[in-house]
Amino acid sequence: MDRMERDTIGEIAVSGDKFWGAQTERSRQNFKIGEEKMPIEIVRAFAKLKKAAARANADLGKLSREKEQAIVAVCDQIVAGELDEHFPLVVWQTGSGTQSNMNVNEVVAYVAGASVHPNDDVNMSQSSNDTFPTAMHIAAYMAVVEDLLPELEAMKRILAEKKEKYWRMVKIGRTHLQDATPLTLGQEISGWESMIAHAEKFIKESSEHLLELAIGGTAVGTGLNATADFGARVAKHLEADTSYPFRSAENKFYALTSHSELNFVHGALRALASDLMKIANDVRFLASGPRSGIGELTIPANEPGSSIMPGKVNPTQCEALTMVAAQVMGNDTTINVAASQGNFELNVYKPVIIYNFLQSVRLLADGMRSFRVHCLEGLEANEVVMQELVDRSLMLVTALNPHIGYEKAAKIAKTAFAEDLSLKEAAIRSGFVTEEQFALWIDPLKMTNLDAE
Repeated sequence: MDRMERDTIGEIAVSGDKFWGAQTERSRQNFKIGEEKMPIEIVRAFAKLKKAAARANADLGKLSREKEQAIVAVCDQIVAGELDEHFPLVVWQTGSGTQSNMNVNEVVAYVAGASVHPNDDVNMSQSSNDTFPTAMHIAAYMAVVEDLLPELEAMKRILAEKKEKYWRMVKIGRTHLQDATPLTLGQEISGWESMIAHAEKFIKESSEHLLELAIGGTAVGTGLNATADFGARVAKHLEADTSYPFRSAENKFYALTSHSELNFVHGALRALASDLMKIANDVRFLASGPRSGIGELTIPANEPGSSIMPGKVNPTQCEALTMVAAQVMGNDTTINVAASQGNFELNVYKPVIIYNFLQSVRLLADGMRSFRVHCLEGLEANEVVMQELVDRSLMLVTALNPHIGYEKAAKIAKTAFAEDLSLKEAAIRSGFVTEEQFALWIDPLKMTNLDAE
């Protein structure tokens, strides 16, 4: 059975089993656009914020302790996931996120009872214009720290293990998709490991800027209807609740109209996506075959690779991770455009910015976990193929340069290729190198400079 709810526009019917109010219902009816819901991480970040705001207002003597306790109790329920069904709004709503702010205010007020009002009490000293960007930063920072950084650490760990395992296993290098001088598989993997380490550093450093919050700026950054220290008090309560050192933004006009911090951090996420694309592509090309490709690596057979070709194994984890990377790159473009649209005192592309940001974090964390567990952990070297390709390579001739010069070495390589000879046969036939000299100078392991490191 429906119940009637009222706002400043008038009355509207709300389903009796739902805890939201009139403004949420109007948004639900007026924005039937797409299927993308406001991320639940934003709802829970809002709950943390409303809890901290209630405590700050009570500290300041503006809110009774009874109402504070009622608000805090409901916010704890929201954070625990007990009220998820009561947050139905889509991303494609007002660009300030006002309707999602009111959705939280209305649910908190309804469940709290005790004459708690959604605007006068739950939203006291606040505006959607400072609460939504604050919730954005809380949700984004927590997602990065709690979901993504642990996966970066786990991937670094497995790559370090593989690097050590194959540190002295020689393979042929490739540049421009052509044969190059040798290196070890461990050295090659160390490049992947360093990519992840650098990405972790970039993300950690940039994410520190998300600790700065817009709360206290209210409607346009002036802090109207809030005390001068309200933002700082809220940040302190958030720090006590989350153990993260949130702080009130020094310039609230900047905090409301610019989202350069989120844009900056997502740039680091995009850089990670680029490196993951590179790593996944390297793995799937090196594992190509098994008999008509490079075949230097073997990957786990997790599922049948073909509906028609029996026994086929495909690099499905590589494909999934590269699709994730492509999506993150697309999200970066959306965030970059949306962040440029701060008009006067307010950016009004906030929901789409945080939706794409949180999706990128979630996809990267999940994609890395899946790739690590179902591909990297079972990745093995095919030493026989590696040795065969090293022995056949003509680029070992590079080691002769210091002894006979570039032009003579090039002549040996070209002769070997043209006449289908081994490099050794062509070198000895040239008269530039004796068999003893070739054995002394052409040592693939020495060419990796491994022992010089």
